[in-house]
Amino acid sequence: MLLFASAGVFHHAGIKIPYFAFFAHDSGIRASDPPNNMLLAMTIAAVLCIAIGVYPAALYSLLPYDTGYNPYDATHVLAQTQLLFFSALAFVWLNLKGLYPPELRSTNLDFDWIYRRLAPVALQKTFAVIWLTDEALRQAFLARFDLCLAFISRRHEGVSGLLSRTYPVGSMVMWVSVILAAYLFLSFITH
Repeated sequence: MLLFASAGVFHHAGIKIPYFAFFAHDSGIRASDPPNNMLLAMTIAAVLCIAIGVYPAALYSLLPYDTGYNPYDATHVLAQTQLLFFSALAFVWLNLKGLYPPELRSTNLDFDWIYRRLAPVALQKTFAVIWLTDEALRQAFLARFDLCLAFISRRHEGVSGLLSRTYPVGSMVMWVSVILAAYLFLSFITH
């Protein structure tokens, strides 16, 4: 499995990209030189790649556990060389025979399409349904609330309504005393 993965990586990164970048048709796109900070970053990355490739023990010594891996033993070097050589041979042979699939102008849809395109549309439709449901529930609640207020105003307002009657001060003091006593009793029971 690892053999096929290595062949795929070499095929794309080592053969296709340089071949189509330097020998394919000219697309007419012209690029300017990158800024100095990008040139510095690319130089540092290239130096690190070469240094780790030439002397990997420096990187392996930084790891917390022994890897037990030697990248330059004879079997590993021979296997990787064969893999790379036959991948390049297959690409050249398919390209010369005209059997290599043609280059297609297309857009590569990666996973980021889900959160850049699909998620906003799905969320927009979901929230549209939520806002419509919210509006309908609010209207229904307000309609019931208006009916309740109308019932209360018919029943308890006016000259003979429950809320417009006059009560003696003594009965109000009695109800305040009853509520205070109930509060004191409940606070005494809970502590």
